[in-house]
Amino acid sequence: MGEVKVPKEAYFGAHTQRAVQNFPISGLRFPRAFIQALGLIKWASSRANGELGLLEARFAKVIGEASQEVIDGRWDDQFVLHIFQTGSGTSTHMNANEVIANRANELLGTGIGTKSPVHPNDHVNLCQSSNDVIPTAIHVAATELLKGELLPALRKLRRALMNRSRAFNDIVKVGRTHLQDALPIRLGQEFSGYARQIELGIQRIERSVDSLLELTLGGTAVGTRLNVHPEFPKRAIAHISNKTGLPFQETINHFEAQGAKDGVVEASGALKTIAVAFIKIANDIRWMGSGPRCGLGEIYLPETQPGSSMMPGKVNPVIAESLIQVGAQVIGNDLVITLGGQGGCFELNAMMPVMAYNLIQSIQILAAGGDNFRTRCIEGLRADEGRCRKMAEQSLALATALVPGIGYDKAAEIAKKAYASNKTIKEVVREEGRLPEENLNSLLDPRRMTDGGILK
Repeated sequence: MGEVKVPKEAYFGAHTQRAVQNFPISGLRFPRAFIQALGLIKWASSRANGELGLLEARFAKVIGEASQEVIDGRWDDQFVLHIFQTGSGTSTHMNANEVIANRANELLGTGIGTKSPVHPNDHVNLCQSSNDVIPTAIHVAATELLKGELLPALRKLRRALMNRSRAFNDIVKVGRTHLQDALPIRLGQEFSGYARQIELGIQRIERSVDSLLELTLGGTAVGTRLNVHPEFPKRAIAHISNKTGLPFQETINHFEAQGAKDGVVEASGALKTIAVAFIKIANDIRWMGSGPRCGLGEIYLPETQPGSSMMPGKVNPVIAESLIQVGAQVIGNDLVITLGGQGGCFELNAMMPVMAYNLIQSIQILAAGGDNFRTRCIEGLRADEGRCRKMAEQSLALATALVPGIGYDKAAEIAKKAYASNKTIKEVVREEGRLPEENLNSLLDPRRMTDGGILK
């Protein structure tokens, strides 16, 4: 393709420089977790190739050292490409090969820019292809983040919600369906539902990780393992597993793993479900905390910052709002990943860079957003027990408890009368003498009506 000018101080080479010129689109770059995974794959491959005698020992050593530096983040500024590029991620893959080869040659004393004696394709990329390395990097990066960041954050959030559930278990409030007054519920019961949402989210993530643990490294261009030593995939993946402490294994079928990205779509679907749960929980909490005088005012949210540039003393539910925005972003990311999953044409998916970017972003912002919501909102929540009790006693839905004794229609008449006269259900029933006084308090006790909902 002719000559191309590469900055003399750059550790990347001609392939990367051409991609810099070809894809000046977004400014969005691969996150650190993905670059780290690429370095890990190159490190593991150099060890496997050295053990198999495919690389000279000195080459395997310096490639491994250079790859470790990529893992450590030393050369992050040399990964200069945007995510909107070749759909296989070949440009970023070659970016890694060139950086590692140049650094390896520097370690050998020959300097950078020579491709000698270590060559980016012949040595750093030995037994590999972009078509197996990039999907492997996606799986490795996502699995490490799911295990190391998101799952711990979700477990802490679930515990915090359960702690609030227990603390609020004796507080009776009005339930709401269709945003209208409904039967009483305990505040602790509501929070137990939130905790269960997060618990189920954890289970969904754990199931999706099983798919990501399959790696397609060693399948090369189309999954046939051409130019690959038979022992390479097993050895290289074993090194990745030992380094990460995660039970990665070679895929059962390279043609599925390289032609499709169903595991990534599955993981994104689990992330979307958590995002939806986050939005539901955050919305409920900001509704319950609305006020302080003219809203529901059932709970007090921690006051974290002034809420208005104009209205003095106003405090807004900003932490809940930030989590809702996180959820919206993850839902949008999932759509892109879903469309990306459709981009598998025959033996290769051609939308891997944007899928990688969105998946990693979703994991990281859900983890950070969930942690922030826990520490700056959930753990500091307090309840207004008196207000909760008062509103529960005023609910017209208490008439439901009368239905077994007097029937639906008569109970509805009492509810309408109570609303028209601005009285409670109990006051109307007492005035009409429909029930003995000794039964009235028990039958229309809001707390008694919640006893069937056992917390688990």
